[in-house]
Amino acid sequence: MRLRFLLCVPVIALAGCQGVQTTQGGNVGVDRTQYMMSGLSSEEVNQMAAESYEETLTAAKQAGVLNTDTATVRRLRKIADDLTAQATYFRPDAAQWDWEVNLIKDDQLNASCAPGGKILFYSGIIDKLNLTDDEIAQIMGHEIAHALREHGREAISRAYATQMGTQLAGALLGLGSGSQQAAEMAVQYGLTLPNSRSNESEADLIGLELAARAGYNPDAAVSLWQKMASASQGEPPAFMSTHPSSSGRIEALRSAAPRVEPLYQANK
Repeated sequence: MRLRFLLCVPVIALAGCQGVQTTQGGNVGVDRTQYMMSGLSSEEVNQMAAESYEETLTAAKQAGVLNTDTATVRRLRKIADDLTAQATYFRPDAAQWDWEVNLIKDDQLNASCAPGGKILFYSGIIDKLNLTDDEIAQIMGHEIAHALREHGREAISRAYATQMGTQLAGALLGLGSGSQQAAEMAVQYGLTLPNSRSNESEADLIGLELAARAGYNPDAAVSLWQKMASASQGEPPAFMSTHPSSSGRIEALRSAAPRVEPLYQANK
């Protein structure tokens, strides 16, 4: 009886979540219902992410590696302007986000977009892979898609439900665990753990469409991930460690490209 109850605890915790649609489906048809904690707002998650982003920028500035390549910074910000102008197609309120783009001089192959629109690129991913603007747009579109879909808040909600379930189970077993600790762990895990396979697929598809709407060639999604696969050489780069690539992923992008090709042709 106790085992059966413990297996049900996460479901009980999830009762505090509500089903939402963070974005419109677009031509690529991303329409999965997401479940978010009713007491955790987008604004709260965006604020937490913005604070973490500022800490990263401060550390980079102190180290003398923030935005040192002005030509590449201009390049990134031009691409970001093109993409974020199309983000409102998926969610109109993105027009009010405080978008920001910065570049850190570092050899790691990595990039991100924090909840609320804080974009960060590391020079290694551009320089080592010799990325074209079209390929940069695919990476940036992918990361922006994570922010638009609020995958961070979704992950925190899921982690919090699990942690609260564990806390409740511990209390019933006399083990004890504070709800504050559970909440802190949920935020930590929710914002730092790799995205799920379904979230990655959603980001791939929405990013592909964002780039096409902004006039960037969807075929670059395939060449990008081919470059990523070649760069791994048995040791996946940082970007791929949380964004797993495979031949299946490349084929999915190749299959989706015809759905956004007309958008690209109309806007290139």
